[in-house]
Amino acid sequence: MKRGLLERLEDGGVLCAEGYLFELERRGYLQAGSFVPEVVLDHPEALLQLHKEFLHAGSDVAVAFTYNGHREKMRIMDKEGLLEPLNRHALRLAREAARACEPEEALVAGNISNTNVYDHTDPATQNEVRAMFEEMAGWAVDEGVDFIIAETMYYHGEAELALAAIKEAKIPAVVTLSLFAEGVMRDGMSVE
Repeated sequence: MKRGLLERLEDGGVLCAEGYLFELERRGYLQAGSFVPEVVLDHPEALLQLHKEFLHAGSDVAVAFTYNGHREKMRIMDKEGLLEPLNRHALRLAREAARACEPEEALVAGNISNTNVYDHTDPATQNEVRAMFEEMAGWAVDEGVDFIIAETMYYHGEAELALAAIKEAKIPAVVTLSLFAEGVMRDGMSVE
């Protein structure tokens, strides 16, 4: 039986390799910036190989490459119809790579990223963001992830929305905050 995230943390720690975007860009599969992680659909073999390489290098987690794969970004790129297939395929590729690990199967993490629509002063955008996060968390749970990472959150309030959506899905959460040099998030939350 595979040990979960919390069990592994109790035993000392979990390594989680990141940098899929930068490595896939370096290899010529996508361009950073205003991108959608279509590499999931266009070059799934490249993403699967990268998952395997990260796991071979010591990562305990295969993170589904769904960074920026949310409704707002897909709408901007006029590719909203690809939203669910992209998310589900990314989750399945991560699962496939994790199952190939020996001696212990790697963990699989869903991934929710920051949006460009969140406005800490506007309840309407907060509701829109929450709905996007709930949608992505639902797909991740459907596809059998072990936990979900909400990453690169510039607003404390947006991080709270992501955490609430993950908790509602009844799955462990990891949330990463992105602070500026002053140690302050965009909505004024300080690390002090």
